Amino acid sequence: MIDPRQEALSCPACRAIDKVDGVEDGVLHPVAASRVKNENRIVRGLRDAQDRLADTITGFAGSMNFVYIHAGWFAFWLFLNLGALGSAIIFDAYPFGLLTMIVSLEAIFLATFVMITQNRQAARADIRSEIDFENNLRSELWAVHIGNALDIDSEHVERMIQTILEGYRREGSALSQKKAS
Repeated sequence: MIDPRQEALSCPACRAIDKVDGVEDGVLHPVAASRVKNENRIVRGLRDAQDRLADTITGFAGSMNFVYIHAGWFAFWLFLNLGALGSAIIFDAYPFGLLTMIVSLEAIFLATFVMITQNRQAARADIRSEIDFENNLRSELWAVHIGNALDIDSEHVERMIQTILEGYRREGSALSQKKAS
């Protein structure tokens, strides 16, 4: 079996990539992409019945139907408890302590469901970021090898990239400062 470090040192394109970090040690990067991942397959594998329930509740709570149902429920509650149908059916007189407690408990649970959904979305974003990194690494490695095969000066290309990035960062910084003032 060929040692990956020795193989990297024997390839001119890999040596060019190795020089970029300033240490020519045959280590191109500590993380090497091994295969293309399917983000949706990974996320589906992480979801269980509880996650699906939390997503369903969060989806409904973020809809206009939720608002309409609550507006109707509150109106009906107030209608009954302000004595519109007679004082005999008043079960939660003003200042509506029972309604306040129910709404507070509902808010606690809804906030929890929203946080569960946000945590899973953050995990999905992490998976997406890892896949993007692996694809970028794969693309860079291919680009350097193709450039080497075409006898393109990789050091010149890297200098130009650094120059462009510095200009881009300066421009972005100037825009941020302009917006702040």
